[in-house]
Amino acid sequence: MECNIDSKKNSDDELQKVREKYDIGVIRRKLSTNWERTVTFIAVAFSLFQLYTAMFGAYPPQLQRSIHLSFALVLVYLLYPFLRKKRNVPLHWYDIGLSALSSLIAIYWMMNYELIIFRAGDLILSDYIMGFMAVILVLEATRRVCGYPVFAIGIISLLYCYFGSYTPGFFLHRGFSLERIVGHMYLSTQGILGIPIGVVSTFVFLFILFGAFLTKTGVGQFFNDFANALTGTSSGGPAKVAVISSALQGTISGSSIANTVASGSFTIPMMKKTGYKPEFAAAVEASASTGGQLMPPIMGAAAFLMSEFTGIPYFKVAMAAAIPAVLYFTGVFVAVHLEAKKMGLKGLPKEEVPVLWDVIKSKGILFSPVIVIVVVLASGYTPMRAGLCGIASAIIAGALYKEHRMGPKDYIEAMELGAKTALSVAVVSATAGMVVGTISLTGLGLKLATGLVDLAGGNLFITMILAMFSSIVLGMGVPTTANYVITSTICSPALMQLGVPIIAAHLFVFYFGIIADITPPVCSAAFAGAGVANADPLKTGFNATKLAIGAFLVPYFFVISPQLVLVDANLANLLRIIPGAILGMTAISSAIQGWMLDNLKVLPRIMLLISGLALIETKLITDIFGIIMILLALLLNRFFIGRKKSHN
Repeated sequence: MECNIDSKKNSDDELQKVREKYDIGVIRRKLSTNWERTVTFIAVAFSLFQLYTAMFGAYPPQLQRSIHLSFALVLVYLLYPFLRKKRNVPLHWYDIGLSALSSLIAIYWMMNYELIIFRAGDLILSDYIMGFMAVILVLEATRRVCGYPVFAIGIISLLYCYFGSYTPGFFLHRGFSLERIVGHMYLSTQGILGIPIGVVSTFVFLFILFGAFLTKTGVGQFFNDFANALTGTSSGGPAKVAVISSALQGTISGSSIANTVASGSFTIPMMKKTGYKPEFAAAVEASASTGGQLMPPIMGAAAFLMSEFTGIPYFKVAMAAAIPAVLYFTGVFVAVHLEAKKMGLKGLPKEEVPVLWDVIKSKGILFSPVIVIVVVLASGYTPMRAGLCGIASAIIAGALYKEHRMGPKDYIEAMELGAKTALSVAVVSATAGMVVGTISLTGLGLKLATGLVDLAGGNLFITMILAMFSSIVLGMGVPTTANYVITSTICSPALMQLGVPIIAAHLFVFYFGIIADITPPVCSAAFAGAGVANADPLKTGFNATKLAIGAFLVPYFFVISPQLVLVDANLANLLRIIPGAILGMTAISSAIQGWMLDNLKVLPRIMLLISGLALIETKLITDIFGIIMILLALLLNRFFIGRKKSHN
C-alpha cells in the first residue's frame, strides 16, 4: 500500500513537471506555512466576494472590476516569483510591497468612485499616479504569470498610443499624452477595467469555481469511466476513450494543456498498452483536449467575451458553436477508429472495462451540474446565474456519495483552487483590456480591418487565410483569451466588411486561436502530451494537426455556409445538413488516414477528400454529388485491390 502511495506521488510529481514545462501559469513559489495560510485566506475571500456579488448583484462596473483585479494582483505577487527559476527562494520584501500596492487599485476606486464619476474626465494628480501604478502592476503581473508574449503586446500597445505620430502609413495617428493614456487605461471602462476583465469578474470566475467544485466531486473520474464503458472494448478503444472524456472535461476546464496532462495521465498509457505509437497516443489526447474549448455548453473564457463583443446571448453563442464542435470531434473520433483498423488494434479486455449502465446508475448524478447549467442558460437566465446554480448543484450531487461529500476543508480547498486558477485569466484580461483601449483610443481596429481587406483585394477567401494565419501565429504565444480579444477586434471586422455574419466571423478567429495549441512548431498542448507519453514533440504536433484537420476546414465552411452556425437555419435544413456534414468529415478523415473499409489508393483518397468537402457544404446538390463520389471511390478502391490480388 505504501509502495502504491509513493508510486502515485512520483507519477503526480512527473505530471506536474510536464505541465510546468509547457504552462508557466502553474509555476508558483513555495511559501512558508504562515504565508501559505495568508494566501489561502485571500483566495477564499476572493471566491466569497465573487459568490456574494453573483447572489446579490454585482457592484457598478468600475468597482466590481477593480476589486476583482486587486484580489488577483495581490495573489499573483505573493504566488509568482520575479524569476521562475527562483520559486524556492523565500518571499522578497518587494513582492510583499507590490502585493500591498495592488490592493490600492480597488481601494482608490472605492474611496473616490463618486468623485471620479462627477469629474467626468477632469483628472487630478492622484488619478494619474494611481493609473500609472495600475498599468505597471498589471504588466508585471502578466509577465510573471503568462511570460513575455502578452507582456510585450501590452507594452507595444502603450508605446503606439504615445508615439503614434511617428508611425508610418495608415498606422499614423496624432499621439496622446501620458496623462491621457493613463487616464484612459485606468479611469475608463475601455482599458484595464474594460470588457475583458468585466466578463471575467462576473461570468468566467464562477465557471472556473464551478470546475473547482466539480473536481472535488470526482466528476473527472466519472467522465473517464463513462467514456471507457462506452467505447473501451471497441477497436482502438482507449483512443476513443481519450476523445470522449477529453471533450467532456475540456468543456469545463477551458485549458488545453491542463486537460491534456490530466486526462492524458489516464488515457495515454492505455493507448500505448493497446498498441498505439507514443506520438499518435499523445496527439489524440492533445487534439481532443484542445477541442474541449470548442465544445458547448461551457467553452473557454473567450466564448463569454464573444457574447459581450457581439451582443449575442451566451446560450445562442454556445448553440451556434455546437455543429462545428460535433464536426471537429467526429473528425478526431473517426481518425482514431481508422488508425486502429489500419493497425489491427483491438480494444481493452471486457473484464477491464466497466459496464455502462453500472457507471450511469452509480455515478451518473455527477453529470447533473452540467445539465443544470444548460437548462438555466436555455431558460434565459444570465451566465452568472447559470454558474451559481452549477456550483450549488455540484455540491448537492457530491453530497449524495459518501466518498465525495464535502466538508469544511473541501469547501476551502475548492474556493482556493478556483481563485488560483482564475489568476492567469484575470491578468491576461486586464492586459487585453489595454489592447482594446489602444484600439478604441487610436482607431487602430478599423484601420487594420480595412487594411486587411485591401491587402486581400476584397477577396473573402484570401481575407480568411490572412485571418487564419494571424490567429494561429498569435495563439502560439498568447493565451486564448488575449488572442481572441486581439483577433476579434482586427480580423472579425474585416470578415464582416465582406458580408460574413457576426457570429461566423467571431467563431472563425476563435477556432484558429485555439488550435494554435496543436499547430507546429509551438503546439504547446501537443508538447505537453508528448511529455506525458515520452514521445517526440514535433512528430506529436504533426500527428495532432492531421487528427484535427476538421478544425482547419470547418471554419471556412461555416463562413461560406452560415447555416452551420444556425444563421438562417431551420429544423428541416438542419436535419439534412448535420448528417451530411458528419458524413463529409468521415470522408475527409478517411482520406487523410488512408483507410475506409480497406487501405485506400491515391485516386480514391482524392475522391473521398473532394466528396467530404462537398458534403460539408450545405447545398442539396453538393450533398448528392458527395454521396455519389463516396460510392464511386469505394468501388474504385475495391477494383484496385481486387486487381492487385489477382496479379499476386
